[in-house]
Amino acid sequence: MNRKEIRAKILDSGIVACVRVPSAEDALFAAETLADAGVPVVEIAMTVPGAVQVISELSASGSEMIVGAGSILDVEMARRCLDAGANFLTTDGLIPEVVDFANRRDVVVFPGALTPTEVIAAWRAGSDLVKVVPVAAVGGENYIKALQTPLSQIPLVAAGGVNQQNALGYLTAGATALGIGQALLPWEAVALRQSSRIRELGRRFLNIVSAGRKDRVGGTAVSETPVRVHRPQFAEVAER
Repeated sequence: MNRKEIRAKILDSGIVACVRVPSAEDALFAAETLADAGVPVVEIAMTVPGAVQVISELSASGSEMIVGAGSILDVEMARRCLDAGANFLTTDGLIPEVVDFANRRDVVVFPGALTPTEVIAAWRAGSDLVKVVPVAAVGGENYIKALQTPLSQIPLVAAGGVNQQNALGYLTAGATALGIGQALLPWEAVALRQSSRIRELGRRFLNIVSAGRKDRVGGTAVSETPVRVHRPQFAEVAER
């Protein structure tokens, strides 16, 4: 898939699952389980031991999973990830040289940013989306709304503290997509290989995304793929 197609897949999903786990085996399990749940966009954080090899294995699996590299710190790290088959790059702060490298390679990139100045700089540098992180620490959905009002042309990914209780609020405030980590992949669920629990969490967040998009456009879903929607119950999922 080319850059335009990858970007469209990310926007259609509305969820970027951040896989930040203690081992490569955990990362493979988490990514494959999420894909089974209908969450195809996964970001393998560079803090995962053997992260580049994980990206390589997932990219070579033949599935329709969109595999990205997260917590990129420099161009060399970005190059290794792309060579391994990464479909997109994301950072936890604005690193202009990584954005420039991604543009030269014609690859989807969404850097982290926090202040309006950083968000504008990231967009002007050629980013496909801009990840506002850590959003929960600086006002949550109210901060997204404050950014989106004057910067509505910039697609924002809310990340850092997104959970079932606040995800809908981020979307109705104007976030284009959500970056979700532990709320989607609880550490104990990964460690105990509780695949049904993770799949249920995936389904819940997909329903939240669909509901949030309907709220924003007055009853017409943004996603081209119809999704059965229900308002999620916020109780934790127990392994059956």
